Amino acid sequence: MNHIRRIAAALTALTATLVATAVAAPAAFATQVPPPGQLGGHPVKHIPTVPVQTHTMVAGGMRGWQIVLIVVGAALLAATVAVLLGRARAARRDAIAAAA
Repeated sequence: MNHIRRIAAALTALTATLVATAVAAPAAFATQVPPPGQLGGHPVKHIPTVPVQTHTMVAGGMRGWQIVLIVVGAALLAATVAVLLGRARAARRDAIAAAA
């Protein structure tokens, strides 16, 4: 029964977060748009603009093998933690069964 309450609490928290986001987001992005051709009561003057030339230089970043190495390390760590927790849980279950 305790697991059902935890799942229900998690789902309630998730639902509340989604509802709060849906209610608050439209107000945060609300803007007043002037009618076409006007800006603050004055007609918009079209000023010709020159496109800006940007020169980007990629100088960093991680190599593919480094990313793979991090992913493999994280997977091994997660598997190790899962095995250790499973063994600890089984040992505790056996201790409780032996005491009863």
